[in-house]
Amino acid sequence: MSGQAASEIADPATEERAPRLNRNDWLDLAQKVLVEEGIDQVKIQVMARRLNVARSSFYWHFESREALHRAMLDDWLTKNTDPIMDRALRPAPDVILALTNVFECWIDETLFDPELDIAVRLWARRSEPVRAVVLRADQMRLDAIQKLFLRYGYAPEEALVRARVLYYTQIGHHTLEETETPEMRFSHGPAYLHIFSGLVPDATQIQALRASIEEKYYRRRKEISLK
Repeated sequence: MSGQAASEIADPATEERAPRLNRNDWLDLAQKVLVEEGIDQVKIQVMARRLNVARSSFYWHFESREALHRAMLDDWLTKNTDPIMDRALRPAPDVILALTNVFECWIDETLFDPELDIAVRLWARRSEPVRAVVLRADQMRLDAIQKLFLRYGYAPEEALVRARVLYYTQIGHHTLEETETPEMRFSHGPAYLHIFSGLVPDATQIQALRASIEEKYYRRRKEISLK
């Protein structure tokens, strides 16, 4: 029997465990490997060893590696694009509070995972189909933010440019190596609201931003530290 054939045969205990893994076990590991090691290391055999199951377990949930890749992109869209669109379209009494809703995505990594976003963009440099998905996601995010500005009376071109400035600034923060602490960055929040909207936030609006940072960022950091 060849070594490859032998590697496909698991002991009975392993085979019994295999179906108990759910689809998200494979998907979560694939995303973790993508972030830490790149798409080249998202390999069925390698992940099976890390999950301590037979390779055949993978095929309970995915038809092929390509099917896993599609699921990874769908998962990325759900995690990193849906929350931006949701918050950009969320009703608010004024544009500054509407922007504060969007800022939730930049301060809470459960709403926007920056490391995953960077990893998918690196993957896109090597795959035209993936690049097409990334470009579509960027456009969806920008369209939602532009609609935010349009709701508050900005002219179409101004709404577009403000949306681009806001979005490109945030993506740039993640793709460049940041040198300032989160606390320092958050201290500039009112100035960012001013620059993005063209309006000076009042005390109530600044307090709403600070409350969002307290709730979304610091609570999350505390939860992580307690694990």
